[in-house]
Amino acid sequence: MLEYHVTARRLDSHGSEAEAKQARIVLDTDMAGRADAFNPAEMLLASLAACLLKGAERVTPMLAFDMRGIEISLHGTRQDSPPKMLRIAYDIVVETDETDQRLALLHRNLRKYGTISNTLAEATELVGTIRRKA
Repeated sequence: MLEYHVTARRLDSHGSEAEAKQARIVLDTDMAGRADAFNPAEMLLASLAACLLKGAERVTPMLAFDMRGIEISLHGTRQDSPPKMLRIAYDIVVETDETDQRLALLHRNLRKYGTISNTLAEATELVGTIRRKA
């Protein structure tokens, strides 16, 4: 079983920071918002993106899948009361010459073996597409 450890602290009324290992991320915890940091909902979406990207790095060698690049766009829909993420939609764009069937296989593997994607799929509607870069 793997375990993770993150610490976070308030810097001032405009922001906070989180640390893990030797990395540090500035967090948008300002009530007015700030453009130079991720707010908590954006961090959630970024975590899903990182999960899918890391999954691609893990499964492409196992599938002998030729991938030259990958980009992910995400959109979260949040309700106000009670505050929660109702739906997360993503679009994965892969630069590849692989067939549509192999692209679908990659997508199945990304969804099946992702820690964050599996966790979020249990908590909210998680939908996504995968397509070849034009």
